[in-house]
Formats: sequence, C-alpha cells, structure tokens
Amino acid sequence: MFTGIIEEIAKIDKTKPIAGGLSIKIEAEKILTDISVNDSICIDGVCLTVTNFDNSGFWVDAVGATLEKSTFAKIKSSSFVNLERSVRLNDRLGGHLVQGHVNGIGTISEIQKLGENYLLKIIVPEDLERYLIKEGSIAINGVSLTIAELDKNSVSISIIPHTWQNTNLKFKKVDDKVNIEIDVLAKYVEKLLNKNNGTSKKNITENWLKEIGY
Repeated sequence: MFTGIIEEIAKIDKTKPIAGGLSIKIEAEKILTDISVNDSICIDGVCLTVTNFDNSGFWVDAVGATLEKSTFAKIKSSSFVNLERSVRLNDRLGGHLVQGHVNGIGTISEIQKLGENYLLKIIVPEDLERYLIKEGSIAINGVSLTIAELDKNSVSISIIPHTWQNTNLKFKKVDDKVNIEIDVLAKYVEKLLNKNNGTSKKNITENWLKEIGY
C-alpha cells in the first residue's frame, strides 16, 4: 500500500527482455538508504518487487498484466519515473490510499501554467468514468491528486509548484501517456451496491454520492 506522495524522481538505466516481460534497472539515490530484496516499490504508479539492488539502483521485473495495463510496455532507458516505498503502519497518510494497481492508461490532452500552478487535463479510459467524481482522489503516475473539474471522462487537475517540481509530471507533454489508478473505495462501494441491488449497471455519479451523504 502507498500514499501517492512521491519520494524521488529516478531514471530508467536499462531494460532487458525476460520470459513474458522485462527486467528493468532503475537508478536511484534516496530510497536506496532503506531497501531490500522483495520490497514493494511504486514506480510510476505500478507496484513492483525489488529483485536485486546495488549502490546505484535496483532491479524489478514487469510481466503479464503490468505490461498490458500500464505504460511499462513502452518504457525506455533514460526516461524518468516516480518512486515511492510502501507505507509503514505508523506513517502519516499524506495523500490517499494507493494500491499500485494501475486501472488503465490516460492521455494528456492539455497542459497550462496558471500563475504558480499548473493545470493538467487527462483523458481517462471510458470504462473508468463511473468512478470519477469532482474533488475525488485519483493517482496519476503514482501521484495522489484531486480532480478539480470533470467532463465525462476528461479530468482537470490543478497541480501546485511543489508537486510539479518533485514528480515526473514536469517532463510530460501533450499526448503523452500516464498510468491511472482510481480511488479503490469507489470500487468497493460499487460492488456492495451491486450486490444489494441485484444489478451490475448502477453507476456511481457525483449527484448520487451527494444523495446518500457521501
């Protein structure tokens, strides 16, 4: 489990094909002060397991569904990724609960600088639209963010300077792809409601959540 508060921007050192996927070495500094084999690291929103490490970085393997559902299928050497170590039970929850299970790939449609802040617009896969609400939580490349505006499956997010400078979002351009993880609480609520109503077609909307006092 993670919080969406990025600890370090790191660089992909190299990738190597393995059976069913890729072995990836990531150059890092800060998180190497406390890392072990089998640790879970959230890399651009994807939870992966440390398979090895040295003084310059660590290795992970990305296979199967990870490559199918995330941007890792087209990851390249020298690209920058966001890193976060798994949260401890006594840590502050500075963002929101992030599992590191990517739900889909979004496309950046607009980037604007508004004063000191940045406005980022992202087209989210249509099948995830029902989980999105204004002022709700969403993870973009592992970054915990709040939806400022919502137009169907297009989300607008206001990003403060600190978050912009300390995540790899500052390197992104229009049409770039990003990993999307919706708030897991929305999926649990949907499942419970579907079970109680005996239907799988109940959509979670902002108005509906307000009606039930969410």
